[in-house]
Amino acid sequence: MSGQTTQIFSDAEPDLAYRAKWYTERALIYGALIFWAFICLFPIYWTVTTSFKIAPDVMRGNLVPWVDFEPQWRGWRSLGLSPNTISETSTVREEFLKRFMNSVITSLSASMLAVTLGSLAAYGLSRFSYRFGFMRNSDISFFFLSQMILPPVVLALPFLILYKELALLDSRIGIILLYTLMVLPIVIWIMRDQFSAIPIELEEAALVDGLSVWGAFVQIVLPIALPGMVAAFILSLVLTWNEYFFAALLTSTDAKTLPVMVASQTGSQGINWWSMAALSTAAIAPLVVIGVVLERYIIKGMAAGAGK
Repeated sequence: MSGQTTQIFSDAEPDLAYRAKWYTERALIYGALIFWAFICLFPIYWTVTTSFKIAPDVMRGNLVPWVDFEPQWRGWRSLGLSPNTISETSTVREEFLKRFMNSVITSLSASMLAVTLGSLAAYGLSRFSYRFGFMRNSDISFFFLSQMILPPVVLALPFLILYKELALLDSRIGIILLYTLMVLPIVIWIMRDQFSAIPIELEEAALVDGLSVWGAFVQIVLPIALPGMVAAFILSLVLTWNEYFFAALLTSTDAKTLPVMVASQTGSQGINWWSMAALSTAAIAPLVVIGVVLERYIIKGMAAGAGK
């Protein structure tokens, strides 16, 4: 009897040690994730709370509403977006809405155009063999990606002269074309991996069943690659929505975007932090909503290439 009891305790000890190790590992992993989430979300929290502060609270660095400071609509009132000014006429609000629409139109148009052209180019690179001098498919793909290494300031003068000659300065179409060129390399790189992960036998079977090359591409390949296209679209949208340098360089009044308006919140007494924070919050909100709604597509798109 005592031998059986000793055996039971000896079997339970490894199980308890394993469970303790498992819980310890999980606690460390979740602790690290919570800490990283805090680091990532704190700037957003800081921005949102700053939009409800007055100057002394901003300068003192007060953080916790209703504890360190009493929230007020100072930043939103300056934009005509507070509850007591939303029904009144406001030139600042009209300016904000104009810049907001410019950002929406340019970002969405450039992202959709980049995904369309980039998907076609990536499909060609994944299905056909090309040769331009010493360059092969892999060299061409790397050439596209290498364009992102080039600092934007290097292209400032050429684009300024070119856009002046083509009468594209301060125009939405000029910004859309430039943003499309800016994000096209990363779209091609992402979509090339997406198409390469799709077995070519599916298209060959579709061709045998009577579909054309375009029919197989539209009906077979695109639905499978849709998560990757959505992920590329979201990445392009984020990059173009937040772009400041070219928007400030090539626009002045009509096509100025929201990031330029955010950076211009200065007055005779310095930077209007509350107005800048309110504008930044309004600029962040659409991307947060899109990210939450399309999260599953982003995860599928990013995992598809890794699963290859």
